[in-house]
Amino acid sequence: MADHDRRPESLMDKIVEKIHDQHDSSSSSDSDSDSDEKLNPFGSAKAKIYRLFGREKPVHKVLGGGKVADVFLWRNKKISASVLGGATALWVFFELLEYHLVTLVCHILILSLAFLFLWSNVSTFINKAPPHIPQAGLPENLVLEVVSAVRIELNNALAVLRDIASGRDLKSFLIAIAGLWALSIVGNWCNFLTLFYIVFVLLHTIPVLYEKYDDQIDSFAEKAMVEIKKQYAVFDAKVLSKIPKGPLKEKKKD
Repeated sequence: MADHDRRPESLMDKIVEKIHDQHDSSSSSDSDSDSDEKLNPFGSAKAKIYRLFGREKPVHKVLGGGKVADVFLWRNKKISASVLGGATALWVFFELLEYHLVTLVCHILILSLAFLFLWSNVSTFINKAPPHIPQAGLPENLVLEVVSAVRIELNNALAVLRDIASGRDLKSFLIAIAGLWALSIVGNWCNFLTLFYIVFVLLHTIPVLYEKYDDQIDSFAEKAMVEIKKQYAVFDAKVLSKIPKGPLKEKKKD
């Protein structure tokens, strides 16, 4: 009888212990989560941090995530430095030394052909193998991909210009006018080659700096956007709202 009485008591004790253990574990997990929230009160707010241009992807993904993004973000310093150095050399040749594109290409071809021709003929006299000249050519897939990418970007640009010209968004219209006006001023200061070189240098410096200091830049951009919205609201209240509108609404009502 004693053994029979002990069995249900031990079974009940086990059930009670399991209930207490589950309660303790849940309370401990809740306390841990509460402590984590207290230690990191900005953890939930990190997902809502303001990002410039509303981006949700890393800078590398925004730039395409391919080899071009690797060059702009200096993933391989030798390749990025060689590309930037080549662009600088071309700018020096064309802008400072006042070379022309056709003249430079012809001079490079003359030197290359003369060197290879002499090497091919001299190699027979000095018992050495002639230079191996590989067959060069542009792959069809690469050309089609580049042309397709350019076509898509041009179509997007034309679609944006069409939406702006249709008069649907006054804010976009003002931004486009201001951007084109600033571009015209910069174009008056320098020619197309210098402008292209400046843009190329900026693409090699701004993305990598933004990737390194994105939090500070996004915080400053957020404050700037708030101030711009305030000024635009004032401009809208004082100027845009006072512009008389045509009787289109009245005609539609009639």
